[in-house]
Amino acid sequence: MDLGELVTSAAPLAARLEVPSGPLFFPVTAYGPDGAVDLDAYRLHVRRGVEAGAAAVFACCGTGEFHALTPEEFASCVRAAVEATGGRVPVVAAAGHGTALAVRSARLAEDAGADGLLAMPPYLVRAGQEGLLRHYREIAAATSLPVIVYQRDNALFTPETVVGLARTDGIIGLKDGHGDLDLMQRTVSAVRAAAGGDFLYFNGLPTAELTQSAYRALGVTLYSSAVFCFVPEIALACHTALRTGDGATLDRLIDGFYRPFADLRDQGPGYAVSLVKAGVRMRGLDVGEVRPPLQEPAGDHVKQLAHLIERGLALLQEDK
Repeated sequence: MDLGELVTSAAPLAARLEVPSGPLFFPVTAYGPDGAVDLDAYRLHVRRGVEAGAAAVFACCGTGEFHALTPEEFASCVRAAVEATGGRVPVVAAAGHGTALAVRSARLAEDAGADGLLAMPPYLVRAGQEGLLRHYREIAAATSLPVIVYQRDNALFTPETVVGLARTDGIIGLKDGHGDLDLMQRTVSAVRAAAGGDFLYFNGLPTAELTQSAYRALGVTLYSSAVFCFVPEIALACHTALRTGDGATLDRLIDGFYRPFADLRDQGPGYAVSLVKAGVRMRGLDVGEVRPPLQEPAGDHVKQLAHLIERGLALLQEDK
């Protein structure tokens, strides 16, 4: 498909994300038996997610093994995601590693038709606040795409630094994968006082549904959903329960599915990606295994995941 033939929304990314109609979808990256990227399976995975009710597609991010892709593979996957969505929802692509490579991936994403960027933490180094601010400002200046900055691991910001990010042309939001609610409250307050209330915030913790009630109390309504990759029915029911204040449904899903899933996820390093990918395969789409250095979940853990999926889907029937 020619990218010029795609029907895309003219609305800015921030406006399209501000009131989420469904979960934010972080698709896995599909690989074939030879280990190469399988673009056909990837397009199908993305298309199914959009048809299931995703509000946006975040292509080649953490769940999509951004770290494991060559620049050429990254560009091909972003382009495939844009094709598969057909303009129905925005496509946000990762930009990461060091500043030079982050700028390169940002430009590749723009050329591939992405609507925005998720700026990942810089590779390995622990930098000061001034250096981090400069890093993300250089990413924002590299393209016309709006940028969401991902806070986690070695990229942790003071409220003052986030104010600086919010005042930077092209940076529209902060995704928090750190989980310090005191820091988040102070950050939201500082940005509101200094830069206005248009800055977007996202809950980016693993299995974010577990903590989303707390984030909503801070005014954070956007969150990433890895669960949506393999059980969109459960993720949508949870999203609706959060949006409508249906505490009974939310408690049932957390107690019966999300908490046990998080417990299982914590049984192995990298399971936040490999366990999700196993779940996608269980639901009938062969997206291959994870690439090294990640590894596949243990056989017993895969069996436990299968039981959890059955249990979670059964919980949805209790409302009917």
